[in-house]
Parts: sequence; structure tokens; C-alpha cells
Amino acid sequence: MQTLYLDIFSGISGDMFIAALLDLGVEAKTLERELKRLRLDGYHLHIARKQKSGIEGVKFDVHLEADCEGDHEHDQEHEHEHTHSHGDHGHGHTHAHAEHRNFTQIQQLIAASTLSDWVKEKSVAVFRRVAIAEGKIHGLPPEKVHFHEVGAVDSIVDIVGACIGLELLGKPRVLAGPVIEGTGFVRCAHGRMPLPAPATLEIFAARSIPVAQCEEPNELVTPTGAALLAEFAESFAPMRDLIARKVGYGLGTRDNKTRPNVVRAVLADTAGDAAGEHDWETDTIAVLETNLDDVSGEVLGHFVETTLAAGALDVFHTPIQMKKNRPGVLLTVLCAAADADKFTVRLLRHTSAFGVRRSFTERRKLQREFVNVKTEFGEIPVKVGKLDGEIVQAAPEFEVCRAKAVQAGVPLREVYEAALRGLPR
Repeated sequence: MQTLYLDIFSGISGDMFIAALLDLGVEAKTLERELKRLRLDGYHLHIARKQKSGIEGVKFDVHLEADCEGDHEHDQEHEHEHTHSHGDHGHGHTHAHAEHRNFTQIQQLIAASTLSDWVKEKSVAVFRRVAIAEGKIHGLPPEKVHFHEVGAVDSIVDIVGACIGLELLGKPRVLAGPVIEGTGFVRCAHGRMPLPAPATLEIFAARSIPVAQCEEPNELVTPTGAALLAEFAESFAPMRDLIARKVGYGLGTRDNKTRPNVVRAVLADTAGDAAGEHDWETDTIAVLETNLDDVSGEVLGHFVETTLAAGALDVFHTPIQMKKNRPGVLLTVLCAAADADKFTVRLLRHTSAFGVRRSFTERRKLQREFVNVKTEFGEIPVKVGKLDGEIVQAAPEFEVCRAKAVQAGVPLREVYEAALRGLPR
């Protein structure tokens, strides 16, 4: 699996993100064709190679058909005369009037499209992050939030287009550098507010993403950019053991004072996989732990069962000795990195934990598939794990084996062995 590293030293917006993916090799015509599956009218795209501060890359703009033709560049005051999602227009959109939609309407628009299930799911998830942030600011439930620019045609194109672009790139694992925001103020519906903009800060807060500010007196990270980072990026840290295979630059509109208005996207291999040594899959998961000395076995059993049902990758508890020589348990939850907050809350609400330790760790996983094996007891599905095309692990399905053993009146072990003997060599 390839890794997409987003070097966000100068922030990120939705249009800059798409532009970087185009510079990495996503076909513009394919992106446009896929966007038409939304059945969204009233816009056209401008995609061109340009330079920003001497760096060549791709400029991506969404123009509403009500606008004047041409690639306008707005001054900073005009960019923020709209409402909530202010900064996106400073990075490359031109439009005359914002179109208001609420989160439910946007969900319905995406659900009614012929986009892939993955693009639908991820697009709604990104919008949901913005809806939750805006809802918190305004004291409204997410489904009742009326978006302004983020509900407009151009920002719908940004979010859905970003998800399409990632799919066209092969759905790589996404990592990002530390989040850098500018300083100063932004004019929005809430008045003149300090950076980060309110929605941007709430989106980062919801996933506990650290934010640092630099001396650049402009907005660098827009709410749309923040939501894309929060949904897709597994971590926010300097590059580590990455071997760049291709580098792309997404250009913004503004001329910054201290740094080029670009996002750098790096399509890379990790050092261990760079030479194509192995075909294992790679991802990053969250490891959540807490020590408990006052929880009953019934509560533990219920927690394990319900947390696995809620989507955790694994849940287990280990006997430990705690302070004052008390016996206790180490309760551990493994989950997707993006679900770390969700399961942290679950640990705090459903156990006696007062705190949860969190770490993020890489996994290497065998390529997995099911094969149906014919045996003297009938056909048995076997889960196999392959490394470089060779079966290195095999596990016959327990329930099927048990039923076959009962039916034939033989020990379970015989059915297992028959299934393993029947595997292709």
C-alpha cells in the first residue's frame, strides 16, 4: 500500500488538496467525469499548470456559472465577506452568491448520486465533521446546521472531489505533517474572529489534533481543509522512513508573506516496503489502555462484547498487579486511528477508568482471502493469509467445522486436518 504524505507547512484548503492530487497523476478528465455522477449543476472547473512563488504545480478552481468568466483573485477583505467557511475562497474559488444547504440535504444529494460507496461514505463523513463543528458553535444539532459556503456548489465539489481523487489514486494511507496555521483575524458570520477560524479549531479539537501558529498574517487552514485532514490523516508528524516516488504541488491563490501558498503532497513507500520486498498490507491503529482494580468480571465481559460489536478491532484484558499490591486488569482496545476518540469515550463512560493511555502503532498484515476446500466431510471455507503469494497461515471456519464434525460423528480435529490438507500447495 502506498502512503500519501501531506506536507502542510503552508496550510491546506479543499481546492489545494485536489490540485495536489492532480499533480500526482489523477486524471483531470476522470475527476470531472466522476463529479458528474453527483448530478450537480451550475459550475465548471478550471484546471491549469501555474507557478506560485517560483514553484510549479496545479491550480484548481471551481467557477459558478453565475460568475463572470475568468480566474479572479480576490483581495483578503473580500474573501471573508461571506460566512462560515471563509478561507476556502481565499485559496481558489470565485462565486457571487452562496447557496445554503443543510447537512441532511447534502447527505441526500450524495446518497442519490451514482458515486462509489466509498466516495459516498467518505464525503458524508467529511461534511459531518464540519456540521458537528458548526453545530457546536451555534448550539444546534448537526443535521439542523445550515451551511453557507460549505453548502455551496463549489465547496461540495471540493469535498466530494477530494474523496474521488483519493479513490483514483488507489486509496493510499494518508499521513500529514504538523498542522500550521497563520495569525491574525478573519471576517466571518461570527464577526471578526482570531485565527484559527471557529469551525477549523472545533474540527481539530474533535480529533485532538495539535495546532501551531506561525508568523504568516493570513488564514492558512480552511474548515474544508481541516475536515479532510481530520477524516483521512492517521497522524500529524514529520516524515519518517518515507521514500518519495512522486511529488505534487497544489497551488492556492493568495501570495503569502512568509511562505509559498502551496501544499506539497508526496506519494511514497515506507522504507521497509520500498524495494518491494513483501506484499503485506500496512496501516496504523490506535492502542487504548487503562488499568482497573475495581471492575467486576460481568462489567468486563459486557464491555468486551459490546465494544467489539461497536467496531473495535480487538478488545482484551490482562491480569496485572497494581499499587498497594492490588490485583487488577489491564484493559486494552485496538481500533482504527480515526476511531480513537470514539473508543476513548467508551472506555471512560462504560468502565471505572479515570484516564486512558493512547498510542498509535503501525501494523503489517498478511494478504487475506477465503478459499472453499473440498473434503470428505463436505466443502469447508478456510481463511488463508498470504505473504508474497505463499500461504503462511490458514484457519478453517470453526462453526462450519464443528457442524461437520457433529454430522459425521468424528472429532473436530479430524475435520480441521482434512480442511488443511485440501488447501492448494
